[in-house]
Amino acid sequence: MDPFTFSSTVRTHFGAGILDTALNKELPRYGSKVMLAYGCGSVKRTGLYDRICAILHGLGKEIVDFGGIMSNPTYAKVKEGAALAKAEGVDFILAVGGGSVSDCAKIVAVQAMSEMGIWTMEVRDGRFPDKGIPVGVVVTASGTGSDQNNDAVITNENEHVKRDLYGLLPEFAVLDPQLVMSVPMSQVMSGAFDSLSHAMETYFGRPADNFISDELNEAVMRNIIRNMRKAHDNPSDIEARGELMWCSSVAENGILKLGKETDFQCHMIEHQLGAYTDCSHGQGLAVLHPVYYRHIVRDYPQKFARFAEAVMGINNAALSEIALANAGIDALADFIKEMGLPTSFAQMGLVDIPDSVLRKTAASTMLRPGCARKLTPIEILQILRECQ
Repeated sequence: MDPFTFSSTVRTHFGAGILDTALNKELPRYGSKVMLAYGCGSVKRTGLYDRICAILHGLGKEIVDFGGIMSNPTYAKVKEGAALAKAEGVDFILAVGGGSVSDCAKIVAVQAMSEMGIWTMEVRDGRFPDKGIPVGVVVTASGTGSDQNNDAVITNENEHVKRDLYGLLPEFAVLDPQLVMSVPMSQVMSGAFDSLSHAMETYFGRPADNFISDELNEAVMRNIIRNMRKAHDNPSDIEARGELMWCSSVAENGILKLGKETDFQCHMIEHQLGAYTDCSHGQGLAVLHPVYYRHIVRDYPQKFARFAEAVMGINNAALSEIALANAGIDALADFIKEMGLPTSFAQMGLVDIPDSVLRKTAASTMLRPGCARKLTPIEILQILRECQ
């Protein structure tokens, strides 16, 4: 295990029906003018928007409305929100939605208090903001774990780049399973697979030795798989959806990454594909993971064999290490299909992506050291072609 310093400061309120109690406890800590950030309409269709507005008004808060945050938030949307927050003198940002909403809000929070563009500051200059408008998150679609960290995935449409930026760590997060019961099952599965991907990308990091972070991770991955099956079989199972909510947060609150050099190369590939196609993040990961893993399994067979046994439940003493490792990847691919997730880009609706787009995606993907080895743009292109 590598050395680390750990601090978790996001106050997390979990439980069915906890929304009103949590907001009434948290919001009096902050100023009177609250920016209410949300997506493209579901919070209004479900009545949640009116419910939260009533809570805010009951606490004497003035609301600054910032809606229309898209599923892959753009830097242009960040700048729009920051300009609004600055002009209105916003004291607090309440993000109500899935990971895209909280991602956008976390960068709006720091952009509103910075004279320099955050994209330029972080991407070009390698400097990071140290102040911002406080943020709280109400999760209505789980998967990203964005409520637990200061990471945010933002698309710069002008540059065709989708990447991580770093904003403000939320002050608090509300995880009320009642709020995700209206989420369509296809979105539940996509989000849950994103959580599983976070855990896997961490698990296959270095060092290779198994220690407490990895063993905790194995439990989280098993739990995600088990509850994806439960939710798939019974969409009204609130316990299963609640477990998936909490797993999403645990996978990204830092605890599984302690002592690890994490990889996230598959995420980098999917991000760049999303920059060119605006595809579903979780679905893209579901297509990419088995193909990516088959490219690197021979460079890291011991860890993939452990994954096969400890997570996918394969117990066959007759199998060699590499055979067991490959059996685990096959089991993952079968599980993806079982959950109704796509297994090719075509099944995602991305039919006949021009090879020129795949080439641009591969050439612009941020290369990581790699859990097994560092990929090359040529190999990333090969992976993308195999996913067609």
